[in-house]
Amino acid sequence: MNIFWFRRDLRLDDNVGLFHALNADEEVLPIFIFDDSILSQLPKDDARVTFIHNQLEKIQKQLQEIGKSLAVFHGKPFDVYQKLISENIIKSVYTNHDYEPYARKRDLDLYHLFKENNIEFKTSKDQVIFEKSEVVKDDGTPYVVYTPYSNKWKENFKKIKLVNYKSEDYISKIALHSYPFLSLSDIGFETSSIKVTPFDVSNNLIDNYEATRNFPALNKTSYLGIYLRFGAVSIRKMIAKAIESKNETFFKELIWREFFMQILWHFPHTNKSSFRPKYDAIVWDNNEDFFKKWCAGKTGYPFVDAGMRELNATGHMHNRVRMITASFLCKHLLIDWRWGETYFATKLLDYEQASNVGNWQWAAGSGVDAAPYFRIFNPTEQVKKFDKELKYIKKWVPELETLHYPKPIVDHKEAREKCLKVYKEAVG
Repeated sequence: MNIFWFRRDLRLDDNVGLFHALNADEEVLPIFIFDDSILSQLPKDDARVTFIHNQLEKIQKQLQEIGKSLAVFHGKPFDVYQKLISENIIKSVYTNHDYEPYARKRDLDLYHLFKENNIEFKTSKDQVIFEKSEVVKDDGTPYVVYTPYSNKWKENFKKIKLVNYKSEDYISKIALHSYPFLSLSDIGFETSSIKVTPFDVSNNLIDNYEATRNFPALNKTSYLGIYLRFGAVSIRKMIAKAIESKNETFFKELIWREFFMQILWHFPHTNKSSFRPKYDAIVWDNNEDFFKKWCAGKTGYPFVDAGMRELNATGHMHNRVRMITASFLCKHLLIDWRWGETYFATKLLDYEQASNVGNWQWAAGSGVDAAPYFRIFNPTEQVKKFDKELKYIKKWVPELETLHYPKPIVDHKEAREKCLKVYKEAVG
């Protein structure tokens, strides 16, 4: 028997690792493991856990239609595999690559366990078009600036053919088994009250993407993030859609995702340290009271507050507003970008470590391709540019223009001057 291990690829269609598993000679046991190392850090109503379980239920329903089922486990992957190995003769474990530091260590530990038991560990590229060192400079070193990376990505893309791995056509080869399909309550979780918005890649949205994407009141974002994060949709199908639409901006957003993923792959320390080491010398204020007000959306800066309240209520924040809130935390409040990155990690439905770290370091000026430290968003001017009718802001800050709305916790001009001084002392 072979195993296929679902991880960040929660679908039966166009799934590379699943395709290869189903086309091998053995029957396939499909499994998912709710990793206790990760779950133990989350609230019991975490919306992402609910989303994952909903995707697993969709897979289960498709399999039950042909009399098969998905095995769902809860525990540490190493322990789960020890149990599976003790109960079955396993020839190979198939899965798709994962690139984050925790996943790399987990997979290395499992590789040694499998090797001791004469089990092959076969992993495939599924969640990206290009990975690791497939898009690098001519001398083999990684790109650390987006535009040349993007140009090389497109150049390489012209040389390949997008394949649709029709894994769904072979699911009859899935093995019959008696392992359980665990419910949310079985793993100690409950259904979240936060609902995930269906993604939108309609021609109408993509064709107008450049004109509408910066205005949060229009709500013209694709909401693809969480679906790509957990592989509920195929990246190959989304790239094909972007090409078909001929919308360069939408296409570039998908390339940005891979840019940050290869940065984290080549520079795994950046999840905790600045890409530009001298930025770790910044003396942050780290005022805990200011941080709490930022988290709660009570800074007295309407765009910042609207964004944080949207995040807290929905698990989503518009991309333009993410830049404004992140810049405000680092530059106006002089709070370490890692505090903000960690808070976003607990709240964002589409949290992806590579993109979150990359974007926070961009806001702080400490990362690859970062905004220079002296570029400081003026939150009031941003309102005039991107929400001048206050439609987005008033949706989330209904008490705006009343005595109940707090006064600004810092003065923009004073905060800007202080930021420039503190940064200059650290980085010259």
